[in-house]
Amino acid sequence: MPVESGSSAASRQAKQKRKSHSLSIRRTNSTEQDRGGLQRDLMESQDSKLPVSLRSNLLDLFGQIEREFENLHIENLELRREIETLNDRLAAEGQTLEGGDLAKGALKTKASHSTSQLSQKLRTTYKASTSKIVSSFKTTTSRAVCQLLKEYAGHRDGIWDLSVSRTGPLVLGTASADHSAMLWSIETGKCLLKYVGHQGSVNSIKFHPTEQMALTASGDQTAHIWRYMVQLPTPTPAADLTQQQPPPYEEDGELSDREEPDGEGEGPSECPCVRVAATTLRSHQGVVIAADWLVGGRQVVTASWDRAANLYDVETSELVHSLTGHDQELTHCCTHPSQRLVVTSSRDTTFRLWDFRDPAIHSVNVFQGHTDTVTSAVFTAGDNVVSGSDDRTVKVWDLKNMRSPIATIRTDSAVNRISVSVNQRVIALPHDNRQVRLFDMSGVRLARLPRSNRQGHRRMVCCTTWGEDSASCNLFSCGFDRQAIGWNINIPALLQEK
Repeated sequence: MPVESGSSAASRQAKQKRKSHSLSIRRTNSTEQDRGGLQRDLMESQDSKLPVSLRSNLLDLFGQIEREFENLHIENLELRREIETLNDRLAAEGQTLEGGDLAKGALKTKASHSTSQLSQKLRTTYKASTSKIVSSFKTTTSRAVCQLLKEYAGHRDGIWDLSVSRTGPLVLGTASADHSAMLWSIETGKCLLKYVGHQGSVNSIKFHPTEQMALTASGDQTAHIWRYMVQLPTPTPAADLTQQQPPPYEEDGELSDREEPDGEGEGPSECPCVRVAATTLRSHQGVVIAADWLVGGRQVVTASWDRAANLYDVETSELVHSLTGHDQELTHCCTHPSQRLVVTSSRDTTFRLWDFRDPAIHSVNVFQGHTDTVTSAVFTAGDNVVSGSDDRTVKVWDLKNMRSPIATIRTDSAVNRISVSVNQRVIALPHDNRQVRLFDMSGVRLARLPRSNRQGHRRMVCCTTWGEDSASCNLFSCGFDRQAIGWNINIPALLQEK
């Protein structure tokens, strides 16, 4: 049997190494080829409208992404091993440290203690800061009892504004985009009178403090003062509204185009109409969006999209003052219940306080507390102003010091024309998202009016007003679902004292 020499054995080992290396290369290439063949098979087996070249490029890209993730996974495993090694070292050094250098151990203990104190302080600060924000969103249904009592339906378009008369007979007035204003019996829900003297959308309605007169503002660039005489019907037992069928709405809460309510029913088509105004106020060059009576009822103020508010004498219909200064269209105006003060709000994110207590001089103060359109600003019975905005906030201000608000209410939707109850000092917030929420003057949430598929508003809520002299309903709301709603709000006496 022949014996191999050393040189021949070494050459044979080198040949085997080269052969194994070439085999590994061929295996790698074959793997890539198999993967490419598998991709081609997948492309051929699956139905797709994409071009073959595009699908091939996509598969190549996904392959590269997969390889990147594989590399990241391997790096992650290596880093974990290194971390475990470092932890083991630290644990071993800690054991040595306890028996050796006590000064370093004490330093380490002090550092860990200070770190724990800092983290605890951060957690406490975080909880304190977030609790202030979260408190305004907490559900507090036990603070007030809210019940829907009456619905007032009959307008052919959305209702922008509503108001309750200040003297008897006690009626509810609504101003609608259907060019009309209506007076309703609060107890029965029946339409008592309809005013059709405007040629445009009726944007607001306010009642005279002592006489049976109403003031309406319209998109026809005028404000009208008109008289009314109504006789209240005999009230009937209230029906259970929860058992009644809802108006014809689609599943998404919108009015059905196929079954729009046209106002027939028990009131609107039968109630008498007033067609001519007793006084017409003309001087604006744009839509008159709001109007209100000054204390005493001898003067009125109007707010317009022409960026001005006008003060008129009721008896002569003459323009007394033109209040200019807003940079954009006005959205609302309101008068103080006992003083000659006017507040106007605007799309320029400000509201202005006009002082007419001195007949010789009228002063004005500008307040910039919001970041979006101020939709309304109203006086309270005391020395406060409450402003609402499209920036989803409501702010309470003190007339004696209006540098900064004394309370801020943050909500989840734009706020429309707000109202404040005289007796209970509760703010009613109508929202774009169909909700109505109640807050006290310190910004604490009291309740949210119930809303479901069978009750409540189904579109944007435009306005709220309080009618605390009514025997049944003491809060009213209206919206673009063409109806007004009467609510009974019962707030515990303890909360009213606060």
